[in-house]
Amino acid sequence: MVQHRLRAATHPQATPLPPASATNRRMARAPLYAAIDLGTHNCRLLVARAGERGLRVIDSFSRAVRLGEGLHHSGQLAEAAMERTITALRACVARMGLYELHSHRAIATEACRRAANGMDFIARVMHETGLDISVISAREEAELALAACTSLLHDRGSATGRGLLFDIGGGSTEIAWARIDRDARRHDLSGYVSLPMGIMTLAERHGNDIFTDAGYRGIVNGIVSILRGFDDIHCITREIARGNVMLLGTSGTVTTLASLAQGQGRYERAGIDGSRLSVPQALAMIDSLRGAGMAGLVRNPVIGPDRARYLLPGCAIFEAIVTTWPMMNVTVADRGLRDGLLLRMIGDRGRHGGPAPTPLSFPLHRHMEHRVSP
Repeated sequence: MVQHRLRAATHPQATPLPPASATNRRMARAPLYAAIDLGTHNCRLLVARAGERGLRVIDSFSRAVRLGEGLHHSGQLAEAAMERTITALRACVARMGLYELHSHRAIATEACRRAANGMDFIARVMHETGLDISVISAREEAELALAACTSLLHDRGSATGRGLLFDIGGGSTEIAWARIDRDARRHDLSGYVSLPMGIMTLAERHGNDIFTDAGYRGIVNGIVSILRGFDDIHCITREIARGNVMLLGTSGTVTTLASLAQGQGRYERAGIDGSRLSVPQALAMIDSLRGAGMAGLVRNPVIGPDRARYLLPGCAIFEAIVTTWPMMNVTVADRGLRDGLLLRMIGDRGRHGGPAPTPLSFPLHRHMEHRVSP
């Protein structure tokens, strides 16, 4: 096996183990898996193996590719955006080539679902990189987000309850409503809604209007009106009144708000994942961020120039969610679809048992990995 060039890091679910322990030696021999999440804004890779309490991360990669740039206006993926994305995907393939992988999976979400040339782009990626990407449905996106947050859903509260999870993406926002059985360590998706709006969608649709009070409030109110229909179907407000609901947020918006609330000088993941963010504090902070304007957001070391344009759109979605479903705290998850994919692959191997397949080597070849229908 190729020697790992990067030092292994512990992921949010994992607990560092003593170097000489038998458990540590066994985990070091566990199969390696890789997951790629190609979103509207970011391209992300995670290489990991099963750890004692979750995932033990070996390598990771993330790049803002802005695949969905201009999509709202043209209905197409732009050539420059596709070129940026293919460059990032080549980097992912190169990193995966450092390891002998038991299995891997690559998925794409809203930008490729929505674009008229989305499937042409997926075919181009296969031709130019050898990477087979599945365009997943909004439902599977919600299920993977829930899977990523399994340990958070099960570690708090009464034996049974409800989980309301939101994932604010670049092109869409997924909201999952789940029934939790903590004794059985399982949860079931009761319902989900995919809003065709994310940080890039809103930024392109509203531009600088989002920095005005009327523009920002109009976005929040519009999203609230959509969410109330979902609430009417699933009676979420009634369950909240019973003290029966855990609110979870997973996205760059909510992790940035949590980092700011903790007074971090720069983003530190270890203090964020699994933390609780006070909703009143978050709303007060959003008011302050809105007052800072674009220049103030750019100067903030936790936000910076790359995120400044997209933070307020995410804040508007966040505010609409906590306005529709008022709760005192939101549990923050610095994990996402990659984590869900990896945990699903590891779980499938554990359930199916049997001999391990031949390790995968890169560069990739066609038909190496099975596709999942969107």
